[in-house]
Formats: sequence, C-alpha cells, structure tokens
Amino acid sequence: MSAQSSAASMPEARARWTPLYAVTVIVGACLLFLVQPLIAKIILPWFGGTSAVWSAALVFFQACVLGGYSYAHWLTHISPRRQSLIHGALLIIACLMMPILPSEALRPDGTGDPALQILLLLTVTVGLPAVMLSSTSPLLQVWYMRRTGSEPPYWLFAWSNAGSLLALLSFPLLLEPAFTSRTLALGWSTLFVVFAVLCMSLAYLNSKQSVSEAVEVDESARTQAPAPAVSRMALWLLLSGCASALLVTISANLSTNVAPIPLLWVVPLGVYLLTFILAFSHHRIYNPTWYFPLVVLSLGALALLYTQRIENWPMEYVVPAYLASLFVICMACHGELVMRRPAGPYLTRFYLLISLGGVLGGAFVGLIAPVVFDTYVELPLLLVLIAELYVVLQWYRRGSRRRLMLVRVVMVLGVLTLMGQLFRSEMEDRRQSVLVQRSFYGVLSVQDDPLEFELARRYLIHGTISHGYQYLHEEWRRVPSSYFSKHSGVGLALSALQEAGPVRMGVVGLGVGVMSGYVRKGDYARLYEINPDVVDIADSYFTFLPAARQAGDVEVLLGDARLTLERQPPQQFDLLAIDAFSSDAIPTHLLTREAFELYFKHLKPNGVLAVHISNRFIDLVPVCARSAEYVHRSARVVRSISDGTYDTSIWVVVTTNQELLARPEFQGSNTYDATAAESFPGWSDQYSSVWPLLRVRAAEAATEAN
Repeated sequence: MSAQSSAASMPEARARWTPLYAVTVIVGACLLFLVQPLIAKIILPWFGGTSAVWSAALVFFQACVLGGYSYAHWLTHISPRRQSLIHGALLIIACLMMPILPSEALRPDGTGDPALQILLLLTVTVGLPAVMLSSTSPLLQVWYMRRTGSEPPYWLFAWSNAGSLLALLSFPLLLEPAFTSRTLALGWSTLFVVFAVLCMSLAYLNSKQSVSEAVEVDESARTQAPAPAVSRMALWLLLSGCASALLVTISANLSTNVAPIPLLWVVPLGVYLLTFILAFSHHRIYNPTWYFPLVVLSLGALALLYTQRIENWPMEYVVPAYLASLFVICMACHGELVMRRPAGPYLTRFYLLISLGGVLGGAFVGLIAPVVFDTYVELPLLLVLIAELYVVLQWYRRGSRRRLMLVRVVMVLGVLTLMGQLFRSEMEDRRQSVLVQRSFYGVLSVQDDPLEFELARRYLIHGTISHGYQYLHEEWRRVPSSYFSKHSGVGLALSALQEAGPVRMGVVGLGVGVMSGYVRKGDYARLYEINPDVVDIADSYFTFLPAARQAGDVEVLLGDARLTLERQPPQQFDLLAIDAFSSDAIPTHLLTREAFELYFKHLKPNGVLAVHISNRFIDLVPVCARSAEYVHRSARVVRSISDGTYDTSIWVVVTTNQELLARPEFQGSNTYDATAAESFPGWSDQYSSVWPLLRVRAAEAATEAN
C-alpha cells in the first residue's frame, strides 16, 4: 500500500473503528474496577474483616496495572500478527479461569502473614484476568494510533478512567444493595467473556496491518520527538507514587475508623480516578497558579486531621475534608503529569512508569509501612514529601526573578513549619504511651492516666478507639469496666446467669481482657482473638486475663473467630459475647445470619448471645434484629453509659430465655426490642450493604436534634 493511499484511508478508519475501540476500553475499565471491591468483599471474612484487606487488595491491583502496562509495552514492540496471537491466547486462558469465586482450599488457617496470603489468593483467583484488563487501555491506544495515524489518543485514557469511575460508584450504590456477592461474581465472569470477544476482534484487525506499516508509523513519530529525559521520567514516578500512596493512606484511615466496606473503599478511589479523568481529558483543566493555594490548604487540612485527631468528629465533616484534600492533591499530581506527557512513541513508557509509581506508593503504605513503622507515620512523611515536591516544581516554574524570592522563602518556611508540627505531634503521642506497636491489623497503643487521679486508668487504643481499660489502683483492678461493666447488656446477662452457678462463656474479641474479669472459680471461658499482639498486651500490661487463668478454665484461641468456631465441636456456652471491632470498624462477617446460626450451634438451648454494636456512624440494631429472626430468637437492646465515661454502650441480647428477658433489669427505659424496617433484608454472607443503615442513622440524628 502506498503512503498516499494509506494516508487517505486513515480518516475513514478513524471514523469506522473509533466506537469499537472506545466501547472495548470502557467495558475493560468497568470490569477491572468492579472486580476490586467485589473480590475484596468476598475474601474479607476470611481475614477477620479488617480494613487492611482493602489496602492489600489495592496494592495487588496496582501491581496488576503495572503488569498490564509492562505487557502492553512489550507486546507493541513485536509484529502485529504475533501481538494478536499472543493477546488472543491469553484472553482465552483468562476466560477458562471463570467464574472468579475463590476456592475454599485457599481459606487461611490462621497462621502465616495475612498480607502475603491475600496477595497469593488474589493472584490465583483474578491475577491473569486483571492483568489482561489492565493492558487494554495502553494497548488499544497504540493499535488505534497505528490504524488511524492519529495523535496519541489520550481521550481514550480519560474514557477508561470514566468507565472505572462508573463501575466504582455503581457497586456500592446500585449493585451491592441489589445482588448477592455470588450473583455479582457470576455476572462479572459473563461480562468478561463478552469483553474478551470485543478485544479479540480488535486484535484480529490489528493483525491485518503489515509490519512495514506499523514500523513506518512508529519511526515517523519517533523522529519528530526526542526521548524523555531521565529527570522527567523520575518525576513521573514521584508524582504518581505520591498520589497513589495518599489514596491508600486515606482509604485505610476511613475504613479503619468507620467500616471496612466497599462504600468507603470506592469513594476515595473514585475521587482518585476523577482527577485522572479531568487531568487527562484536557491539559488546560489543571492550572498550577491557582491550584497552588488549594494544595497548601489541603496539606494543612490533612496535617490538622492527623495532629488533632479530629477524625473522631462527626463523619459528615471529616469524610468530606479527607476527600476534598485527596481530590486537590491528586489533581495537582496528575495535572503535573499531564504537563510532562511525552510524544506518541513513548506513550507505553509513560503509562508504564505511572503504574510503577502507583505500585511503589501503594506498596509503601500497604505492605512496607506496617512492618517498618509502629504508628501511622507514613501519612506525615507523605505530606512532607508532597509539600517538598510541589514547592520544587513551583520554584522552577516561577523562574529566577528577584521579586519572587519572597514567595520562595515563604514556601520553604511553610514546608519547615509543616514538618515541625507533624514531628511535635508524633513525639507527644509517644510520650503519652506506655507501648506503641503495629501489625497487619493496625496500630495498638497502651496509655495511662496520671496516677494522681483517683480513678486513673490504663487504656488499650486501637486506631482512634479505646478497646477497654483497667483501673490502675489496686482496689479497683478487678472491676469490669468500660463497655463491659456490670450494668452493660453483657454484664447484666452474665451476672444473671452466674446466679445459677458456674457458667461456660465464649468471648469473640479479647481487648484488654475485661470480660475475663467475670471469671470465677469453676467457670469455663474461651476467648477468640485474631491479633497475636492483643493477646501479648492483655497478658503483659493488664491483669484481667492472668487473674482469670488462676480462677477458672480459661484459654485464648488465636485466629478469626468464625473460622475457629466452624472447626470446633459444639461448646455448649451459656453466653457468647461478640465484640470484635477493629478501631471503630464493623466486623460485618460476624453479624450475618449465617454467623448467628453458627453461634447458636455453640450455645445451649437457652443460651444467650450478647452482641456489642456501639458505633458512631451506623445503626446496627436492624442487622441484629433480622439475624435474630433468622435463628428464631428474641432480641433486646440494652443501652447504658459506659463505666467512668460519657460514651453510650449498646448491646443486643439475643436468646429464647424469656425468664432472663423478663427480669427487671431488662425492662427499664434503657431497654427495648430490636426491630428493623420491613424494607431492610438483613445481612448474609452474600449480602451486607450499610447504605440503608447510614440513612437510618441520619434520620435518627435529625429526630434527636428536633
């Protein structure tokens, strides 16, 4: 084909095939970002319901994007026919891996590193499909350029991110509330096969292009543009890495202190993708001059959230503050990336380095920081790095005019002030703590009140929430306190049962071991705890558990409580208490109807299930009411003021023991029957949406305000 006839056919090819390229890219992006919250939600119960599952999943999918971009970069440098054959073969293999339902053989046994187990499980289940989906956008952009002779179609990258955003928002708002996880997994697998057919069609078209035509297009563009300098490529890495690390940090913070649920996973990721869409749709959307003060304000807001711990403030203020700051900073990072984008021949290299930066940033926060640091110090380090990087970019952008020297001095002083405030906050936190340590399950700290206080206490803090305390003075040391005091729901139930003699009790969630303070001679207690660090702290820094071991038959069982109970023979408990919150996050897999069914297999016929549901953001009474209905039990809510604090302790007591529920302490004004709206279906292992519960909470707050 002559150059003239080839050039004449380019506009026609562009008009004919553009819709197919666009549809394939959008479908691929939707599938990639639907599978992230879907598969993470499916495996969440296998790893104790901790928010760290999402952090590990984010790192995994960022690695898949890197793998996909690397594959696309390599594939576009061989002949079109070989590209099409290889890509088509891998798509067929990926289709043979459907459906994407994790094998039961991959369930963890409670030993080993959970992060590595999550990465292995995801690799086996969705690794190849995720890599193939990730390669779609850069690969099809190159195929489109070669077939149509156009400039780099960055608009396809923007459309790809638009598809990703659509998928992310639709999952918690539309799909999760309407379908079970299994149905969604099967539907996703079917759509993946449709995507594979679309992609193989484009691969077939690409194979029809001769090697000489592809080389001609590539060489023509390459001679018109020099290769990007090493310094520019280093900036690509830094900018994408900072944005990715900030995304993982903020996602982890929100899901740790609210709930490890798709709703709070996908919103930050949606904001992150929105900045990609805006930045890459048109280079003029980002203006560094007027974004500079917004970046300064955002860095200051995040520093304030970190130093003042105002994440404990109402969610309607804190979440928007986090998300707005994430948007501004990511918009600045991605806008600076677009300003340094390369010419067409270096397109796949550009995307490859962006994805590598994303993996490095995500891995630093999700995998390295929990091992290297004993607190969430990666956030202040990241804020300082972003501030320094942005100041350097502004410094050189503004030139060397003397009248701008004052601006430069102010920028440097601002960075130094930020560093000083963050360092001071970190040192103050350490001075107040007897112990600080971190693992996959989060940051734990032990803190003491001054001894001169009459009721001085020692607390266990997980994230931002107290998980129990013990009085330091000897005469008060054995008194059950906090959410587990004798006038709490669980305290009332257990005290009533102990009137009849020795009891057999189980406790899911050890904390400082306050519940073991109820153990008397002849009692039997089994305490289930997933975090080994919590057991060490309860043994070494508190006395409830050591004293209980001397008084009765007490044993702590390590591992996820549901998995452990599933493996155990019936325990014939008189009472089973469920209190396994991680920071303030909800253990969704411990509140489903299947979980309640399991609990009552381990309880005596008249046994009592006591579920702790105190939460600042979500009303969990309807969940317990529906699960209690499923197992044909009565459910009674008991509200009380936590011992020594002004916090409300809320327990739901579930039982068929009507004699217990008829006692005066369960008939007061602070108790009532647990109910749920007719429209609320309850939670199961396949369905657990908090969206309707957030609306219930908001309605109650409005009623109380009036």
